[in-house]
Amino acid sequence: MTLFFIILIKILPLYINVMLGFLSSKLLHVQRESIAALLIYILGPIVVFSAAISVKINFAVAILPIFLYVFCSTLAFATLFIWGKSWDDPTGNILAFSAGTGNTGYFGIPLAVIFFPPTLADIYIFAVMASLLYESSTGFYVTAKGNFSVKQSLKKISRLPILYAFILGIICNLAGLKIPEEISAYTAQFKGAYGILGMMMLGMGLLGLKSNPDNFDKKFISITFIIKFVFWPLAMLGFIYVDKTYLQFLNEDLYKVLFLFSIVPLAGNTVTLAVLLNAKPEKASLAVFLSTVFSIIFIPLAIYLYGGF
Repeated sequence: MTLFFIILIKILPLYINVMLGFLSSKLLHVQRESIAALLIYILGPIVVFSAAISVKINFAVAILPIFLYVFCSTLAFATLFIWGKSWDDPTGNILAFSAGTGNTGYFGIPLAVIFFPPTLADIYIFAVMASLLYESSTGFYVTAKGNFSVKQSLKKISRLPILYAFILGIICNLAGLKIPEEISAYTAQFKGAYGILGMMMLGMGLLGLKSNPDNFDKKFISITFIIKFVFWPLAMLGFIYVDKTYLQFLNEDLYKVLFLFSIVPLAGNTVTLAVLLNAKPEKASLAVFLSTVFSIIFIPLAIYLYGGF
């Protein structure tokens, strides 16, 4: 019960941010498109660069984002192939995007800070780069493909600064460059802003739900839940078993990172991209919100069944 209440108290501010986002759109008429652009084009690159330049990289740590990126991309394309034509609108593309990622940043990082020592929490944050890279490349592509041609989608991907921020951060890290302490205190503030605005985006997306009951798409929600809360944890446990039995690339601490990565709710950036691409943001917001509520029970149960951290 103690673990349950620790998680509950930790995620309570996330729900406050969701409500603030809803109220800011309803009462103050804040534009979702502006917030989405800030997240993807300004805050995201700064957060990615500062994390990529700070973590201590070795072979085992380097494997994590590579494996997760390949896994996320494969799952997204498989989902798009199976269900991409199940709707007459971009819903199938949003489903494919959400299948390949989770709320590893806004939700997962606070959980990593709770359960892991600082060094392991840093490794988790580095692994989150796989999600951000996926969301900005493969995820953006499978989402944009619903409204744009292949050429147009690839062109939009090439304009996302988060890709270049990640690459620059890794290059600086390998070259031994670090962010000065005086500046790192400033860049650290962007992590908080990124999390707050990201969850507010979820609330902003809920604004149009009342006017369109079709946003409660049982098929869409059911599939996203099965993929996120059943397939993801089982797939990670399967990989952990294979690595522990045969490959032995990772260690017990990195297994914990992988498992935590797999049990977070649907990604808040599902709403962000849906807003930017006009691909059913209200439907995506409802699914993300419901998954976040469901995680109140699911995450403590999953960690308990895993054996605890």
